[in-house]
Amino acid sequence: MPDKEHRKGIVSFDLDMTLLDHGTWKIPASAMRAIERLRREYIIVIASGRNMDAPYSVTYRDWVKPDAIIHLNGTRVSVGDQVLYEHLMEKEKLRALLDFAQEHQLSVGITDEQGDFYTCPDQVRQMDMERWQVSDRKFRDPWLLMDRPVKTLAYVGGPEGAKLMEEHFPDFKFPMFAGNQGADIVEQEASKAMGLRRLCEYYGIDLSHTIAFGDSMNDLEIIEEAGVGVAMGNALPAIKEAADYVTDPIDKDGVWNACVKLRLFSTDGQEEKDGRTV
Repeated sequence: MPDKEHRKGIVSFDLDMTLLDHGTWKIPASAMRAIERLRREYIIVIASGRNMDAPYSVTYRDWVKPDAIIHLNGTRVSVGDQVLYEHLMEKEKLRALLDFAQEHQLSVGITDEQGDFYTCPDQVRQMDMERWQVSDRKFRDPWLLMDRPVKTLAYVGGPEGAKLMEEHFPDFKFPMFAGNQGADIVEQEASKAMGLRRLCEYYGIDLSHTIAFGDSMNDLEIIEEAGVGVAMGNALPAIKEAADYVTDPIDKDGVWNACVKLRLFSTDGQEEKDGRTV
């Protein structure tokens, strides 16, 4: 494997519904094959709204084995065990968000290794039941978050709740998830794109030599700013409009097909066929 100085650039992937298919809770075999081919010449990055070091995400992190990770929409950036950047939400802003969510019966909080810290937890239970027919979360007092390091929050609910918070908190953005069942809550200055810029500086790679795959609104900035932005076929319309290239959906080998179409690695006809049909 070539060292970082001899790689062509950076290829970053959102996790949920870009690499990880929520229909199967697996990464398609063709996407894994594409990553292994890309790894020979590119730096592989996961750029997610998740903390990829959290217990509910490490399995997927270890499947992909990225060179670097943009966690929590750019509020933490790491290369291996080295943390390049980390930003915590100010306590006054956190308190204001929790107060507002509680007052307006909105479900806002985080899930981590210590449990589920949400205002209005019944809404989270309802979402779990609709999606998985079971909810086994360990809900705890959301106000315990005031004594913990918080980088971003999540909102569980429909677009109307995100819009209401957006109107009252101009210092934050509330990018909806692809299924419109929730949103990230991120300070305006944070983004996956800023995380990508930090990695470009670390690796000495120009931003023009980056490719970013995504599907949801928290991918908008990185899709716009990367050298090539790739929207999955299952992406939200705004992501497709911003992208340089729209590939097939996640369950139709979208990652592999985009890599072949963009000639990110060479392939013969049989290998291309195998990649598409697994």
